[in-house]
Amino acid sequence: MKNTLKITTPTDREVMVTREFDSPAAVIFDAFTKPEILKKWYGQEGWEMVVCDVDLRVGGKWRFVSRLPGGKEIGQLGVYQEIVPGKRLVNTENWEDWDAGECLVTTDLEEREGKTLLTTTTLFPTTEVRDFILKSGFEGSVSVFYDRLAGMLAEARM
Repeated sequence: MKNTLKITTPTDREVMVTREFDSPAAVIFDAFTKPEILKKWYGQEGWEMVVCDVDLRVGGKWRFVSRLPGGKEIGQLGVYQEIVPGKRLVNTENWEDWDAGECLVTTDLEEREGKTLLTTTTLFPTTEVRDFILKSGFEGSVSVFYDRLAGMLAEARM
């Protein structure tokens, strides 16, 4: 499947990312919420997810720590706000090594004929944080993440 990644900025604090996947919504939802699947695709090439804690319930916490090839570790964490299996996931997101403030991430899944349109909208704490993220290679990073996910899903179908 071709890369259908699209990034927009609907407001001065938001980034919206859409991408179509050739898999059912329930499979995509699992890929975002099950540690054994997340570890296979989340991150850049050469990264290793060394912590993948998911307490998938409203009010439950999540924490990911990825180790980069040079040994540096990057941590993200948050709390689940809304969970609709196979359809929607809303959570907060913070970075352990950067006090930029809390983001609110809404992931919606819309299935049509076995394919799923994934839409993730991130509300950043300020316009400055959003703009910094966009200028720091956000599009390339998201593209790699989602290409890895699409590749993993394609291998699983074989």
